[in-house]
Amino acid sequence: MTTPYEPKIAALLCVDLYNDFLSEGGKLFPWIRDIAKENNMHENLRTIIKTARQADITVYHVPHHRWEPGDYVNWKYPSPYQLGAAERQAFAKDTWGGTFHDDFQVQPGDIVATEHWGSSGFPNTDLEHQLKRYGKEKIICVGLLANTCLEATARIGMELGFHVTLVRDATSARSHEALHAALDIDGPTYAHEVLTTAELVAAINASASASASAV
Repeated sequence: MTTPYEPKIAALLCVDLYNDFLSEGGKLFPWIRDIAKENNMHENLRTIIKTARQADITVYHVPHHRWEPGDYVNWKYPSPYQLGAAERQAFAKDTWGGTFHDDFQVQPGDIVATEHWGSSGFPNTDLEHQLKRYGKEKIICVGLLANTCLEATARIGMELGFHVTLVRDATSARSHEALHAALDIDGPTYAHEVLTTAELVAAINASASASASAV
């Protein structure tokens, strides 16, 4: 049975919904284009965010660090992933690529966490604080990439005591193998729910109806 998503304690975490990932011409869009098209990711993200807003579930934006000149130069142990992002100037600050996609802009009432430098949205950011200060216990994680920032954010969320939901068709990866590993091998070891968009929307709507009836 799918968990209820009570608006008071549920939050939708939108991870790295930048133009560089989601738009034609984005530096990283070629990585995810084919799988995103196969699973209808863009439309599913729109549906999930719209459903969450209608149900009064708070939308949290969980943004990756936006590259600036000098990043990682004096770091002792930057990861290959970080150095690759610097080489590509991924999500460069004050550029179109480092701006949220037009369909996923910040709206009144949304919360924007501080930018994460590694894969997870939690370490060295205010995300945990911003969730707990508003009593959020259940996090629905969508965005990119399935096997990097999304998985790392969701996994650390579980370690911090949150109830975690992954959504199969609201993410993408560079390969089917990476997507399979993230959702079918790794995901079930820490996530409490691994749902489709249709299943999540049905659960949110049912929870909203139950909350309205209880008033």
